[in-house]
Amino acid sequence: MRKYFSILLGVVLLIGTFFIAKTLIENKNKPKPQFAKIIKSVQVDTVVNIEVPIIITTSGNLTAKHRIELYAEVQGVLKPSIKDFKAGTTYNKGESILSINSEEFYANLQSQKSNFYNSLISILPDIRLDYPSEYQKWQDYLTRFDLNKNIPKLPSFNTEQEKYFITGRGIITGYYNVKNLEVKLSKYTIRAPYSGILTEAIVTPGTLVRPGQKLGEFIDPGVYEMEVSVGAEYADLLKKGNSVSLHNLDLSKEYTGTVIRVNGKVDTNSQTIKAYIQLSHPNLKEGMYLEANLTAKSEKNAIEVSRKLLIDNKYLFIVNDSILNLVEIDPVYFSAETAVIKGIEDGTLLVSRNVPGAYDGMQVKILETTNN
Repeated sequence: MRKYFSILLGVVLLIGTFFIAKTLIENKNKPKPQFAKIIKSVQVDTVVNIEVPIIITTSGNLTAKHRIELYAEVQGVLKPSIKDFKAGTTYNKGESILSINSEEFYANLQSQKSNFYNSLISILPDIRLDYPSEYQKWQDYLTRFDLNKNIPKLPSFNTEQEKYFITGRGIITGYYNVKNLEVKLSKYTIRAPYSGILTEAIVTPGTLVRPGQKLGEFIDPGVYEMEVSVGAEYADLLKKGNSVSLHNLDLSKEYTGTVIRVNGKVDTNSQTIKAYIQLSHPNLKEGMYLEANLTAKSEKNAIEVSRKLLIDNKYLFIVNDSILNLVEIDPVYFSAETAVIKGIEDGTLLVSRNVPGAYDGMQVKILETTNN
C-alpha cells in the first residue's frame, strides 16, 4: 500500500513541475509593460543683454531738516500764552512760543538805564566846555534816549581825546552793561525762528524753569532729511544732486528726493558710508520709515533675474535642444529680490521659473518663450 502511495505522489509532483515550468516559459515571452515618460514643461525667457541700471535699495527714518530744542537760558515762572504750549501747536515765524516772567529783571534793567542816562547828563557841561564841536551830537543822543526802548548806539568818536574822555567817565562801560541786560531780557521770550510746529512740550504754565532746563522741541514740517547707509564700494558713484525715488513699506505712497550730502568717512565696522536725502511733501511726518532706491551706476551687456533662479549664487539653468544645462554666470550686483548678471549670450533660452527636481541634462518641454 505504501508503495502505491509513493508512486502516486511522484506522479503528482511531476505533473505540478510540468505546469510550473510551462507558466514560467509563457511569462518570459510576454512583452514588458511600457510606462509613459514624464517630460516636465518649463517657462523660458530669451536673453537680450542690455544696459541695466544698478539700483541700491536702502532705508531710514525722516528727521526735520530745521529743528531746535528749546532750552531756558534764564530763570523764572512760565507765563500763560495765547496759544497753548503743547505738542502739535503751530507758530508763525517771529511769533512768541513761550514767555517767562521777567518783571524783576525788567525793573533792574530800567534802573541801569536810569543810571546810564544820569551819567550822560553829568558829562554834558564838560563836553560843552572842552569839546564844543562834539556837544551837539551828544545832546541829540540824549534827546533820542527813551527809557522804554532799547538803548541807542553811542555816537562815533571824532578824536582820540574825546574817546579817552568818554571812556574815563565810564560811559562805554555803562552802555555795554545796559546792552548786556537788554540781550538777557530778550531771552525771557522765545520766538519761532521759522514757521513750524511744536513736537514736544515738557513744561506747563506756572512751572518754575531754570537755566539749562529743556522746555520742548520745535521743527519745520516743510522739509525733511533721511540718513541712509550705502556700501563703501558705491561711495564714488553717489553724487550731490542725484534724484532718489522713495516709498513707504506697503508701496502705497511714492516720493522723490535729492541727495544733498555724502559723508566723506566710511564706517569701519559696517564698511558703509552715510548719504543724506532731502525731500518735501505734505504727507510726510518726522520719524516716518521710508525705503529709497538710489541709482548708483549702469552695467552694460547684462540682464536682471530673480535671485530665486540662482543656484549657489553662480549658476543658472538654460534650455539647449530641450535639455536643461547648468551654466556658470558672472554676478555683478545682488539686491534683496534680484541679481544683475553677465556671461549669458543673446538668444539663450533662460529658465524663468524654478523647476522642481531640475538637474543638468534633464529633458524638458518649453511651455512659453518671452523676451527678457
